[in-house]
Amino acid sequence: MKRTVLAIDIGSTKICALIAEIDDDNNAQIIGAGIAKAQGLRKGSITNIELASKSIKSALNDAKRVAGTELRSAIVTISGAYTKSLNSSGIVNIPNKEITLNEIQRVMHTSLYNANIPNEFEVLHALPYNFKVDDQDFIEDPLGMNAARLEVETHIITTQKSNLNNLRKAVKAAGVDVESVVLSGYASAIAVLNSDEKELGAAVVDMGGNTSNIVIHSGHAIRYNDFLGVGSNHITNDLSMALHTPLHTADNVKITYGSLYAPSNDLIELPVIGDETSSHEVSLEVVHNVIYARVEETLMIIAQSIEKSGLKEHMGAGVVLTGGFTKIEGLRELAVAILDNMPVRLAKPTDVGGLFDTLRDPSYSGAVGLIKYLADGYTAYEIDVNRRMRHAGEESAAHTGSLPEEAPKFEPITPASSTPTPTASTPPVKEEKIAETAKMVNIGSNKPVENDQPNPISKFWNWATQLF
Repeated sequence: MKRTVLAIDIGSTKICALIAEIDDDNNAQIIGAGIAKAQGLRKGSITNIELASKSIKSALNDAKRVAGTELRSAIVTISGAYTKSLNSSGIVNIPNKEITLNEIQRVMHTSLYNANIPNEFEVLHALPYNFKVDDQDFIEDPLGMNAARLEVETHIITTQKSNLNNLRKAVKAAGVDVESVVLSGYASAIAVLNSDEKELGAAVVDMGGNTSNIVIHSGHAIRYNDFLGVGSNHITNDLSMALHTPLHTADNVKITYGSLYAPSNDLIELPVIGDETSSHEVSLEVVHNVIYARVEETLMIIAQSIEKSGLKEHMGAGVVLTGGFTKIEGLRELAVAILDNMPVRLAKPTDVGGLFDTLRDPSYSGAVGLIKYLADGYTAYEIDVNRRMRHAGEESAAHTGSLPEEAPKFEPITPASSTPTPTASTPPVKEEKIAETAKMVNIGSNKPVENDQPNPISKFWNWATQLF
């Protein structure tokens, strides 16, 4: 049974909406796409809800027209601006000596409970990077193992609640509910990293129009993320000022002559800013120098961020650059020089069924990454923005059973008054079934997730369950 999903990538300069069908084997086929210029956004964050929702609606309508289908909810990217990250850990005892999904869920929620998250911040992702079974470190997947104790270390990414609520409002005003939210750098990493790079460790830098997002992937998990307010539009602004020419002309110059290789001394004629009827001649050497200086500065900021992460020695596969910025000729060679001769790869999103030619472009990595995320592309385990645990293979498991055509959505597990507190004598099978049911996700559902208000009961429940 195929499910139809909607993904909206909200970038700093453009909005991209993709509609895809995902089958039982988690193969995705894109059936609709829409792209619109981003308005009401600054550095990837919403500054005008009305303008932003118009842009989202425009991209959405185009995608719906192509796909010929109507969807009520979407998964959306959120910029790395206003995010804070921290590491936390959790530990639980295993009453039945065998680790089930229920124990993994308990230990993940425990690490979340132990984290010191400020009140005005909301969790986007809790991503485990080290499972410890008894005294054995770095277990890739603890499921099914025999143990007396399970520990986890997680990288928790949070964002300001106001930022998240504004995003939800803008998408809602465009006519769809927000089903889930994914950090844009995480989505890009899913789209471009191969299994070797995940294993060896790599930094993924999505270099966009006004912003760049960095995530460092090590040991099959994200260990670090950062947001930089630099992008290719800064080159356009520099060219406009240096060449005294309008922004749209400067942008064309960047696209046509955007190269870091040795320039020619040819002259080009450009209109003068403020008086486009007159023109003046500019040397391509000047164009080259302006572009080179800005790209060099951007790469040095990226190098500083990687240094700051303290994970440089964990990046065996080096750096993967993606995003519209990477279309500048000679970028890879300059990046290798600035990043201490680390391996550097320029990446486009990996192939997805039905991927239109337009989307086979580094600037659409985030959007394609969202579709891959929905098709089981996330890490082995994670807690998402709805405080629900996702795990690899859950979607295919959910869709092989005899479910109704539109499976209902479920809130994260919270104790009802009639539900007994689990003890060591409670059979694990029932708990596991409840946990698995709660993990079913269906983007096509039209019931909004009501998760804006904190739930003190669930926090207490997480604390109570770790006692047993």
